[in-house]
Amino acid sequence: MFKLYYGLYFFLTLSLLYPLFAFLLASRSRYKYAFSVKRFWSFLLQLGYLSPLKTRYEAELPKGAFVICSNHSSYLDIIFMYRVIPHYFIFMGKQELKSWPLFRIFFRTMDISVNRKNVAGAAQAFKRAKEALSRGEAVAIFPEGTIPKTVPKLSRFKDGAFKLALETGTPIVPVTFLSNWKLLGNIEKSDGTARPGVVEVVVHKPIPTEG
Repeated sequence: MFKLYYGLYFFLTLSLLYPLFAFLLASRSRYKYAFSVKRFWSFLLQLGYLSPLKTRYEAELPKGAFVICSNHSSYLDIIFMYRVIPHYFIFMGKQELKSWPLFRIFFRTMDISVNRKNVAGAAQAFKRAKEALSRGEAVAIFPEGTIPKTVPKLSRFKDGAFKLALETGTPIVPVTFLSNWKLLGNIEKSDGTARPGVVEVVVHKPIPTEG
């Protein structure tokens, strides 16, 4: 029952904000305002899901560009990343996100979709991410690529995020979502977990890659 509520509340709030997103995302010069609205939307979801945030920062976030590397245990990871990282950033995500109703507007504009089955497409996505970093923007990537069936155990990391950081000399900021998998499990399964609770997060010390 709560899983149905999660979905309905998600799309209701997104529907209400959609006209504003459509306006702001029509021009790159307005992307940072769209990011602020995303953070507000994330706050609405946090309230509606009855999920207070408990974040521990091991150090200050770097100034300028950095690569955010997070575990991926639930769809809540995407939503609450905007509450955890206050700096402007863009997501790199799987190609399938471009087909999600309403939500696809983000991956057709400011965020970057990656088609891993297409070498040329993946290379173009990688190029866009490097350009974003060169502009001083942060880029968020889930190195596992998807939510693994072994949650909460990590699956093997793909090398794209680390290659991106190394080639640009950009620091990596590791993020660990500790409890999201308990709050919203596999939404494709009828018996998947869905309940309110505290979102526990650790933002680890930045890892320098220069040199």
